[in-house]
Amino acid sequence: MKKRVLGNRLEVSAIGLGGMGLTQSFPPFPEPEESVKFISEAVERGVTFFDTAEVYGPFANEEVVGEALKSYREQVIIATKFGFNLASGKMDGVDSRPETIVKAVDGSLKRLKTDYIDLLYQHRVDPNVPIEEVAETVKTLTNAGKVRFWGLSEAGAGTIRRAHAVLPLTAVQSEYSMFHRKPEAEILPVLEELGVGFVPFSPLGRGFLTGTIDSGTTFAANDFRVNLPRFSAENISANQVIAEFVKRIAAERGTTPARIALAWLLARKPWIVPIPGTKKISRLEENIGAQDVEFTAEELEKIDDGLSSLAVAGDRYPEALERTTGL
Repeated sequence: MKKRVLGNRLEVSAIGLGGMGLTQSFPPFPEPEESVKFISEAVERGVTFFDTAEVYGPFANEEVVGEALKSYREQVIIATKFGFNLASGKMDGVDSRPETIVKAVDGSLKRLKTDYIDLLYQHRVDPNVPIEEVAETVKTLTNAGKVRFWGLSEAGAGTIRRAHAVLPLTAVQSEYSMFHRKPEAEILPVLEELGVGFVPFSPLGRGFLTGTIDSGTTFAANDFRVNLPRFSAENISANQVIAEFVKRIAAERGTTPARIALAWLLARKPWIVPIPGTKKISRLEENIGAQDVEFTAEELEKIDDGLSSLAVAGDRYPEALERTTGL
């Protein structure tokens, strides 16, 4: 597995593994012991960067990741997140008050079976807590040895600058793919200026860019995509031109659409590390193979021109959820 460096200081595998779907949002969910085995096999295949969060479950995801990685702790990088009120055991709005952050980190350490968190993200910006106060709280945790590096998720450019001024950020995580290119306008330039890494989640467009979803696809009632405007039958049909575009590139290169989508992200910047989620070894190996797909400058320009000519139908989130992103 090739390596990349986030924030000029944290070395990780070029392709990471997003863990959310093991316990939330994308059913069916494996039994915990199956997930533990799957994560262990990912390590054996060279993956060293694992993404989880206390809210995934809640709590269950960190428990699975912790159990799977306890035997590999010094070989891997674990990223987790705080930022929601989970006092009731369910997600009840954003909450980045200092006492909530400290409680979240202590809980994450216990569930992850570790003494330190490699990369700690604020999961969503809390409009009621200044980001400088959040950064100071995380600084206290880093000084205590509980956190090595920190980052933000779905934060805007201004918030990134303010946070970085207090405690330098190592990475920012946001949705980014051939299906959602909004970070290119403001986020990527700021990160390049500040020397901060970028970790795209949903790099395969929540499965859409694999070419396996069409207007006849039905999702389970507890599938996250049921509530996303972009995944209505009408918008899936309209967006097939994008999936077909990726399929054509894959056919020309003799590879798969998933590998093209991930390789395109890797080609954007050397400090971008996508974290596709999957539950299948075959898909994991397919995703890892993206690191060997390379594009010339001319090929990238042609792909970008093609993508720019294709409009994406439907918002990525309902309006209320989009407001929580801080973008």
